Amino acid sequence: MYFLRFKIIGILLRYMSMGMEIEHKFLVEDDSYRTESCDQCEIKQGFLSRDPERTVRVRLLDDKAFITIKGKGAGAAHPEFEYEIPMNDALQMLALCRPPIIEKTRYIVMHNGNRWEVDEFHGDLEGLVLAELEVPSEDFSFSRPSFVGKEVTGDPRYYNSQLGTQG
Repeated sequence: MYFLRFKIIGILLRYMSMGMEIEHKFLVEDDSYRTESCDQCEIKQGFLSRDPERTVRVRLLDDKAFITIKGKGAGAAHPEFEYEIPMNDALQMLALCRPPIIEKTRYIVMHNGNRWEVDEFHGDLEGLVLAELEVPSEDFSFSRPSFVGKEVTGDPRYYNSQLGTQG
């Protein structure tokens, strides 16, 4: 009885401390983000799992590497866990990923105190540019930079795990 109670409490504590990401995603209307950006980096990423209930991504970001597990969420919020991993491990995992491998340049734009990430995709996705803003709560109020267009949050066609897979 006590063991079961402690097990349930442990599960609840893990759930309550779960990493949660709340993110809004938008199409980008022009390239003014390039001159407004304060930083940029190159990203190469692949997916070990593209299951809609949970994705597992391997990402190379300049000279660092990460593995990220994302769960299905509601609205702009979803569980996310990201850990830095050794570069050699990431390269081996990237070789295990199902195509396509996504390559993009990420621009960082500060706008009214908020950090916008603008991803300019390369290869087969050339021409696609998406802006993302991570916020602390779903009701967080923010203003959009002039380059930000239509919101596509929650549209599966713009999930990184689905880009390039529709044919």
